[in-house]
Amino acid sequence: MTKRVRLTFPQHLIKEPVIFTMAKKFDIMPNIRRARVTETVGEMVLELEGTEENLENGIQSLRNQGVEVELIEGDFFE
Repeated sequence: MTKRVRLTFPQHLIKEPVIFTMAKKFDIMPNIRRARVTETVGEMVLELEGTEENLENGIQSLRNQGVEVELIEGDFFE
């Protein structure tokens, strides 16, 4: 199963390996489609591939850390 998400990272998580840790812990394959990182904010559009349960758990773990997660559909380059 694949889900497309838009992530917005708070400043304190910008330099942390949040995606790598989530991918490894929940056996999710991330595919970065777009990213923008500055000193104060990080935004990323990803395709996440894994089982439905792993995706739900991985997304919840991001939210628990303070990452804003928005599920998206369609063309992410709009």
